[in-house]
Amino acid sequence: MSVAVATAAYDAPVTVCLARDVEASAVAAYVNGHPEGALFHRNGWASAAKAAYGFEDVSLAAFRGENIVGLLPLIDVRAPLLGRSLVSTAFSVGGGPIADDPVAIAALCDEAAAIGADRRVNYVELRSDAAPGEDWLEKTGVHASFELPLPADENENLAMIPRKRRAEIRKAIKAADAGDLAIRIVRDTDEFYRLYATSLRDHGTPVFPKTYLDTLVRAFADCTEISIADFRSKPVAALLSFYDKDTVRPYYIGALKEARNARAAEYLYWSQMRRAAAKGCVRFDFGRSKIGSGPYHFKKLWGAEPKPVAYRCKLIGARDLPDVNPNNPKFAAFVAMWRRLPAPVANRLGPVLAVNFP
Repeated sequence: MSVAVATAAYDAPVTVCLARDVEASAVAAYVNGHPEGALFHRNGWASAAKAAYGFEDVSLAAFRGENIVGLLPLIDVRAPLLGRSLVSTAFSVGGGPIADDPVAIAALCDEAAAIGADRRVNYVELRSDAAPGEDWLEKTGVHASFELPLPADENENLAMIPRKRRAEIRKAIKAADAGDLAIRIVRDTDEFYRLYATSLRDHGTPVFPKTYLDTLVRAFADCTEISIADFRSKPVAALLSFYDKDTVRPYYIGALKEARNARAAEYLYWSQMRRAAAKGCVRFDFGRSKIGSGPYHFKKLWGAEPKPVAYRCKLIGARDLPDVNPNNPKFAAFVAMWRRLPAPVANRLGPVLAVNFP
């Protein structure tokens, strides 16, 4: 599988092949060296998607001669309720092509579209704002991302947080000083998964299979941290974070109902900020949230300004842009029903349904 693109601007054509046919260390080096290369361009997501659901990794690499000049992570998603799609990167909030120049981006996206047409998918989705051509439609207005600078000085960090949220953090610190609230860093995923799955049930969202979590943590063992918040010796909240170059990404958080009065989420995030700053991180990436949702407003309380998230989609079999998320009004009745399920039932059925929200 390859496509060659030549222009007057470059002497050598761009050749595209499957990234799995390329030395893994060369692909990793390209991601690490590219200014836009991020965690979402690493193959851990594809490994987890394959382990949990059997999805195929069809990620692409672009070459000029023997040199990698671009990469497009791509997962072939087959959702029972929503059909087939190619997503860069499925089950993550980012991805999309990274390349040395627009010619390489165009070659990668053209090949992705060709694969999508050959496999008769509904669409190809790039989770970035890369603009490969006019026939790639912009998908925006659904999510916003949040990012904060991360000062090395603790007092400066606290001062940049709005007054009301700062007061909550101080109450959490006081509870910790009194011995009521504590943070543990753990390696085992069992405790995190129990808290996270219960939290998702409470919000009306199916949880992914534990196999997915375990594979993801193994794949990113070099940059993953799991922290548990205990309130009066009872685990009430858990946070899974990724260290990504100079950025920390608090990615998955789960909290029981009693965590709210304990200010456990505030303490988890604050503690993560300070550990990350001590490791040299300069950015705290809250990730994306659906515009207008509870998490969206929670993140704004920390002083982070929402930045609209824009993705690009190539429609192949579908007529409309995808709106695949459990907050879609079409799923409102399902969400309400899911919240009423007993936790053991939701945890058993969740992994079967979570495949539809890649």
